[in-house]
Amino acid sequence: MRIALAQINSTVGDLVGNADKIVAFSRKAAGLGAEVAVFPELALNGYPPRDLVEKPSFIERTGVELERLAAETAALDLSIIVGYVGEADVSAGKRVTNSAAVIERGAVVFRQNKMLLPTYDVFDEMRYFQPADRQFLASIRGCKTALTICEDAWNDKQFWERRLYQRDPVEELANSGASCLISINASPYNMHKRELRREIFEIAAKRHGIPVVYVNQVGGNDQLVFDGSSFAMDGTGRVIGSARSFEEDLVIVDTTARAGDQHQDLNDECEAVYQALVLGTRDYIRKCGFSRVLIGLSGGIDSSLTAVVAADAVGRENVVGVAMPGPFSSEHSLTDARALAEFLGIRFEIVSINDAYGAFDRTLDPQFAGAAKDVTEENLQSRLRGVTLMALSNKWGALVLTTGNKSELAVGYCTLYGDMCGGLAVISDVPKTLVYKLSRVANGRHPGAIPESVFIKPPSAELHADQKDTDSLPDYEVLDGILKAYVEQMQAPAHIAEEQHVPLALVRDIVNKVDRNEYKRQQAAPGLKVTTKAFGIGRRFPIAQRFLE
Repeated sequence: MRIALAQINSTVGDLVGNADKIVAFSRKAAGLGAEVAVFPELALNGYPPRDLVEKPSFIERTGVELERLAAETAALDLSIIVGYVGEADVSAGKRVTNSAAVIERGAVVFRQNKMLLPTYDVFDEMRYFQPADRQFLASIRGCKTALTICEDAWNDKQFWERRLYQRDPVEELANSGASCLISINASPYNMHKRELRREIFEIAAKRHGIPVVYVNQVGGNDQLVFDGSSFAMDGTGRVIGSARSFEEDLVIVDTTARAGDQHQDLNDECEAVYQALVLGTRDYIRKCGFSRVLIGLSGGIDSSLTAVVAADAVGRENVVGVAMPGPFSSEHSLTDARALAEFLGIRFEIVSINDAYGAFDRTLDPQFAGAAKDVTEENLQSRLRGVTLMALSNKWGALVLTTGNKSELAVGYCTLYGDMCGGLAVISDVPKTLVYKLSRVANGRHPGAIPESVFIKPPSAELHADQKDTDSLPDYEVLDGILKAYVEQMQAPAHIAEEQHVPLALVRDIVNKVDRNEYKRQQAAPGLKVTTKAFGIGRRFPIAQRFLE
């Protein structure tokens, strides 16, 4: 078969717009001689639709758009496979299904419901969908096809040491005589996941001796970034076609000739993370209806990286950098911020918080009488900057991007209603050590944008004289190692201390900081997920609890 891998960027809830895009890609696929066009999981609805599936009107209009999609492609000599939210044909259980439809000559000729519904990390599908109790082979262009939906193909016993599910839909369909596997997906990006997918499907192709077609969603939807990276393999597991990562694409493969389009991909993982942040930022801003963004530029590495990502995401003409010097700000903070803004060509404003800080200090002096200055006055500076940015946001209709990284958010090295103010936390899942690597990627794309002085100066929030992050935190290389083991791998402090050769007392201090600051993180702006475990919808710890490591 000549199959088109139609890797599209759907917007959650935009049923009309998504259907229009599917029609357009279908026509293009037919024009290129494809016999089959394969679209991602829930391509018609966007993924994840979450509680939208609880609305009867959402389900009703999904059906209407599915029928329109079929009618508008009726003249095409093309079989179209598309994911959508279907209605469950059961008397008890959930009302809807995660489904795939095969459309030919203006009609839905086959439907397949997803069997394995994930509930780990960012997934919550059992909350919404009725699982299939069995699946059937689809006859597509005379080919007996195992048509699966994302998780259905992720339970191969030859890959996982401990499987999550008893059943393996791919194995069941292959044993029924499938001669091809087509898997439609909405698989979010995290570092190294692209290689993991290929490993899983290579094993499936070799095990069953059949060609594999894997089509994945691309784009940003809230906290999740989908990388696309669709591919096709022959029965030996050799890649015969591949789509680009982080952009829409259309790839034609011929499973009989065992050949297809090979589009250039991002091989370096830091380049991939950077592009994930750009795509996630762009789609969050545009899909939420904004066009302009505001960033507090401190002259530090975090705000510098955020600014470059923003400029790449929405264009330099739509980015405003605001420097807000305070009583302890260094001269290089202002000069480095200005140099970055001038190089990028973004608008640059300076709003001093000195007068406001002095006024608040005098106003609160009677209440603070006899108390030594401490973190209260430090946080006041950060909160004044937050107020300033939010005021400009209201006046200009621009979205504030926060600039805190994962390392800071983990241990609470951030201020509620201060530097945490904003609509999107662009690098909140990027550890500090990775921030420096991504900043080099940014400078590779925009040579000299981030001044070298920003890379070499000690990180500091500049909230009191001569402050450095290392006054209260270990070196970031040490901190990030501990955080990765604890947050992403759920390792116990004693194990971390032994494995990383660091004092147990230090590890316990760090993990207790992580646990104590859950209340802050749950009030933070949504952030873009790029690691295996982000502080967001995929991490659900209680705030009021007394379990200590």
